[in-house]
Amino acid sequence: MNATVRAFLACTLLMAGALVQAEPRKASPAETAAIESSEIWAKIQAQLFGQRKIDPNTDSLIEFDVPARADDAAVVPVSLRTRMTATPERFVSRLYLIIDKNPSPISAVFSFTPDSGRADIETRVRVEQYTPIRAIAELNTGELYMAARFIKASGGCSAPAGKDAEAALANIGKMRLRVDPEVRFNEPNLVQLMVSHPNTSGLSMDQVSRLYAPAYYVRSVAVSYGGKPVFSADVDFSISENPHFRFYFLPRTPGELKAEVLDTQDKSFVARLAVGERSASAAPATDAR
Repeated sequence: MNATVRAFLACTLLMAGALVQAEPRKASPAETAAIESSEIWAKIQAQLFGQRKIDPNTDSLIEFDVPARADDAAVVPVSLRTRMTATPERFVSRLYLIIDKNPSPISAVFSFTPDSGRADIETRVRVEQYTPIRAIAELNTGELYMAARFIKASGGCSAPAGKDAEAALANIGKMRLRVDPEVRFNEPNLVQLMVSHPNTSGLSMDQVSRLYAPAYYVRSVAVSYGGKPVFSADVDFSISENPHFRFYFLPRTPGELKAEVLDTQDKSFVARLAVGERSASAAPATDAR
């Protein structure tokens, strides 16, 4: 097992552990007021949804796990799960991740299809200061649901890179695409996509040169199975260094799982994985341009 794979697996275990340890708690009155009175959210809501009603009854659809206080503001685990079975007639088509006080509040828009099986996503984000963080689920039928939390974290977007810059650039675009070796057909199966990328925000200062590294990050992810889309994401530098996504797909027959990542320099990285009766558990990137 090489160093890159070991690093990826370590990140996976750290993320999973953080999510298990994060215990939901009731927001304080001050935090509730910050969530409800956010002027930033008011502008974003109008921009994205206009006058459409958003159901605040979060327990009805969204399970949103975020630590109340981040151990590391540059690597904050978040988990969004939806409590509904996807059907062609009714499914969650998008999940919006909004971090109100980040420099770029619309941090990610995740898209799903009935072939996703479940509209769930886990990833890691940067958080710049104490802030409300929101998950909004949009159904294909037009309904909107929101879950909101308050997180105590600071400096995540402006923190220096956690690894050597030259080493990070040397490994850029390497990907791992993983599924369970025993794929269950006609059921949702968990996928892990791990991308080696510095995801620099443009806000962190190099401690040696005292210069700011230019923004350079993954901006889109598209995953298909058998040529049909199952998951996609439009993201920005709020996603942590070495982006990591966990989501589902619903295979009905053997086929190819394909992930394509595009960054802000228009570099494209592709990973493919053959899914059959006894699938390989991991596949590296097979193409980069």
